[in-house]
Amino acid sequence: MTHLLRKPSGTSGQVQNVTIENARTPDSPDWGYVGFDLWRLSPGETAKGETGDLEVILVLVEGKAEVTGAGVSFGELGDRMSVFDRTPPHAVYVPKATTWEAAATTDCTLAVCSAPATGDYPAAQISPEGVDLVTRGKGANTRYIHPIAMEERDVASSLLVTEVFTPAGNWSSYPPHRHDEDNFPDMTYLEETYYHRLNPAQGYGHQRVFTEDGSLEVTMSVSDHDVVLVPKGHHPCGAPYGYEMYYLNVMAGPMRKWRFKNHPDHDWIAQRDA
Repeated sequence: MTHLLRKPSGTSGQVQNVTIENARTPDSPDWGYVGFDLWRLSPGETAKGETGDLEVILVLVEGKAEVTGAGVSFGELGDRMSVFDRTPPHAVYVPKATTWEAAATTDCTLAVCSAPATGDYPAAQISPEGVDLVTRGKGANTRYIHPIAMEERDVASSLLVTEVFTPAGNWSSYPPHRHDEDNFPDMTYLEETYYHRLNPAQGYGHQRVFTEDGSLEVTMSVSDHDVVLVPKGHHPCGAPYGYEMYYLNVMAGPMRKWRFKNHPDHDWIAQRDA
């Protein structure tokens, strides 16, 4: 199995743990920006952590929890009980050198997105208000986006976080595109993780990660709660007929801006649909 595909370790507790250190593999030897943990909690269970030199965005993917960050109590957050309700999630920013805690009040899926902190932002709720469901693409390339913490929202120094709903039978992160060169404004260098969900849950999807020179060429079948690492290259996804695909993206790099280029062989699709 490729090093880029991370299977969950179980069905409860901390089921994903992608740190900057353990993400360095033969496929991604220079990984240095993105961390991602996933907790699946029952009512009364608690997840907690220390941020160290990282900033963190906690995303309540599903369910409700009492959330505290950097000594600030945000009370009970969350109202989306199924990710496929397509309502925007509640999230909390937690700065470096502090702690966070989430105590589940219902069954809860909590994503912990992290990256090196390069600025000073206070602990704050990232409200779902103002996060609209944005349509991107056309035809079988249609998907729907919640820009939770993209660059338009000045809520973090490094982290970019978004989620995508891809209807059954459609493509996503397509045409193939890459953001693996530090060459602003043409492109920004951003590592990325994909946390996948499928509806119904027994389904599967496909994701390809590849470079134009062929130095990286991996195609994966992804299942519910899998995580895919994208250290470089293009990274399109496909949702088979019958199975809706969701993914939560975490990106970070030297600059908190998302600039990409489509694959030159396939850019004509974007130009046609513009």
